Formats: sequence, structure tokens, C-alpha cells
Amino acid sequence: MPILTPSDIGGEATGLFINPDRLDGMASRSVETVRATFAGFEGEAHGGLTRPSCTRVKLQYPRNTEIRNVRQICILSEEETAAIAAAMGLDSIDPRWLGANVMMRGIPDLTQLPPASRLIFEGGVSLVVDMENAPCRIAAESIEDHRPGQGMSFTKHATGRRGVTAWVEREGEIALGERARLHVPPQRLYPHV
Repeated sequence: MPILTPSDIGGEATGLFINPDRLDGMASRSVETVRATFAGFEGEAHGGLTRPSCTRVKLQYPRNTEIRNVRQICILSEEETAAIAAAMGLDSIDPRWLGANVMMRGIPDLTQLPPASRLIFEGGVSLVVDMENAPCRIAAESIEDHRPGQGMSFTKHATGRRGVTAWVEREGEIALGERARLHVPPQRLYPHV
């Protein structure tokens, strides 16, 4: 019996981005297409099958423990990013400043997608949602670099709207403007926590 259900919800990739070198900062650069491999997007600094643990999982592992890389890709919502910008008093926030890999339009409340949801693109690439991407100081500083005096309120305004992290389940290529369909697992609350 299938556990994932295709939904009627779909969206369009309105931006594709790669950050080739984390040492150069968080900012990514725009591309027309990306090659998705089991290790993430080709050329992306956050790629790899494994990664050193970081502050996101500090309650689970000592820092720099080698773990499976389920945060290969950062997916943002065009609508949520516009709402963050408006709340901050900005006309817009460039997704490259936030280290985005995919900007999607048309998926309501993208940041609230359940873990294990899939975005399956027309060309066959499947991205699996790991979890919500918490807003961080590094992203705020990146905005501050471009809009002095306005970036540091990012963490407050981006809570619940910062997008999701994901990993590649099926390889292939994603093109700018390509559509993806949302597939979701059963929705239940775990009553014991």
C-alpha cells in the first residue's frame, strides 16, 4: 500500500542557485539548470552524502560528528520570502543572500511542509523535505551586508517562513520554470511528546 499521496498542489521553480564555496559566504549565484545527484546539486558547497554536524543537531551529536547529509538543498517560497521582506520594511529580499538553492512559487505555507514530503519535478527529479530551515544570524548578516541597518530583524520575521532543507531522492536535471508536484505522507500528531 502506498504511503505517499500525490496532492493537487504544485509549484514552479522561479529561481535556481548554487553556492560553490562556503568560505566566500552564504550567498549563492543564479543558474538556469541544476544537475541533482544523490550527493545534492552539482557544484553546491552544501552537497555531499555526509556532512559534519552543526548547531541544528547539537542536541543529538557533538559538533563536527560525521552524519548523513539531509540538508543538501535549501528551498524557499517566493510568497514567504516576500512576506518576510514586507515585515522587515524591505521591497524584496534576494534569495541568493539567503543561500537558496530553489525558489518555488505556488506552494502554500512551504515552510510548514511535513518532513518526508516530496517535490517531484516534471523531469523526474525528486527532492525529499527533511525539515523546516530555522532562520539564523548568518542569513541576517548577509541581508545586513546588502541593506545596512535592516538585516538583523530577519530572524524574528523569518520564523516559520524560512523554507525547508531537502535531499535528493531521484537524480536528474531541474530547469528554471519547471513545475513540481507535492506528494505528502500521512498527517498525524505524535501524542507522546
